[in-house]
Amino acid sequence: MPDTAEESSLKAVWLAAVGLLDEDLRRRDAAPRTRGAYASDLGQFVEWAIDGGLAPVDVGPRELRRYVAHLSEAGMAPTSTARKLAALRALMASQREHGHIDQSPADLVATPRRSSRLPRVLRATEVGGLLESIPAGGPLETRDRALFELAYACGLRAEELVSLRLADVDHDGEQLRVEGKGRKTRYVPIGEVALAALRRYLERARPALAAAPATPGAARGAGGERALFLSKSGRALGTSDVRRRLRVWTERAGVARDASPHALRHSFATHLLDGGADLRSIQELLGHASVSTTQVYTRVESARLRSAYSRSHPRA
Repeated sequence: MPDTAEESSLKAVWLAAVGLLDEDLRRRDAAPRTRGAYASDLGQFVEWAIDGGLAPVDVGPRELRRYVAHLSEAGMAPTSTARKLAALRALMASQREHGHIDQSPADLVATPRRSSRLPRVLRATEVGGLLESIPAGGPLETRDRALFELAYACGLRAEELVSLRLADVDHDGEQLRVEGKGRKTRYVPIGEVALAALRRYLERARPALAAAPATPGAARGAGGERALFLSKSGRALGTSDVRRRLRVWTERAGVARDASPHALRHSFATHLLDGGADLRSIQELLGHASVSTTQVYTRVESARLRSAYSRSHPRA
């Protein structure tokens, strides 16, 4: 069914509002991935608002609470709902800044309580078993060994791994330049084992991957010339590639089968804490804006100590 005149008018108003927010994000130098995530999250709300005959000026706290309830009834996780509400806060703030509404209704809506579940952490022996199980054989295996050695050695997010460029590796300084969330740059030391795996990849595997014929129908390039890690067709890897390859190796190794790239990052931080590193240093290595975000690892450590106490103390 074609849109009615009212629906078309509402759609135009909402598209203008979302477009205005995107312009604001561009001016603030927000990453393309961030802008795309906002647009995707807002698209669902826009459809819901149009179905209800609502324009931006009609949206108040009550309407936003109804939308949050709608997401909850649809089975959406609190973390996903919180993310969509953050996008709505940005949209309404943009509308207020440009004078289209008097105040942001999103400021009066509480964020859904997120799960307090602790992050998945692998034991050092599990990480070692996983990494050692990846043979330094063909180009893909050599790449994967370097990829996951670097992920664990530097505590990188999947997005940070695939964003690395050749120029980001400082071989002399044995460190890595990482562009994290909010385009904040940090420098992270690379351990000897990871650096050796990375050099082996750069010498033996990357040239072969860069010279590989492109898969028919695949977009060749896509940053492949400068990207540190390449696919078998010579393009830059995506985060889904990283997750898929990690799943392959965890299944083959028979260890940490539910591990994700983020589990390697959590393990990096927890093992540093176990080894005596202070929380502030771990915060800088992870690229957390606030030390309060890093403090989750003290909870992991406390949980581990409580477990050890329960197993070991005769009066526990």
